[in-house]
Amino acid sequence: MKKVLLLFFAAVLLVSGVHAQVKWQTIEQASQIDTKGNNKMFFIDFSTSWCGWCKKMDRDTFSDPVVATILNKYYIPVHFDAEGTSTFKWNGTKYSNTAAPNQKPQTHPFTRAILGRQIGYPSFAIFNSSGSLTQIIQGYQGAYEFSMVLWYYCSGDSQRYTFSEYESIFQEEIKPGMMKKLGLASDSKKVPVQGK
Repeated sequence: MKKVLLLFFAAVLLVSGVHAQVKWQTIEQASQIDTKGNNKMFFIDFSTSWCGWCKKMDRDTFSDPVVATILNKYYIPVHFDAEGTSTFKWNGTKYSNTAAPNQKPQTHPFTRAILGRQIGYPSFAIFNSSGSLTQIIQGYQGAYEFSMVLWYYCSGDSQRYTFSEYESIFQEEIKPGMMKKLGLASDSKKVPVQGK
């Protein structure tokens, strides 16, 4: 009986996604990666300490086992403080944000360079494996929709389909193969994927 209960609780923890965690890197770590030998895309999460929707993404979306697996396996996931004071080089350009003591936080120049005039949080940038910007995604994203978008870019499907075509075939044609490649059960009873 103890074995059955232990297996039951282990299964509940696995299904609930408690162990699903994105292995975040800092922007400094990511900027040191040699892009010549890199085959993963870069994913940068632009967030701030005061952003409620960013915290909701951390809690609900980035903890989803499918989203976490895609990010860990096919991307270099970077959590970036959009108002932080980090100094680093990205694609040969040096970025630095210094604030005087007691000064209100300022938007980091890297945030402005990537997001342009569309600064809002959360925002996400996908870069190809050589560090060139591919796509910007803005606003809160649910786990199901976000897994679809992440897979669209990392699988190369963005070269084969428009996103509206992809969205219409994702559930039936794309998702089963995606789940197999991720090593996750495609049965929704085994692995919860929020959404559809």
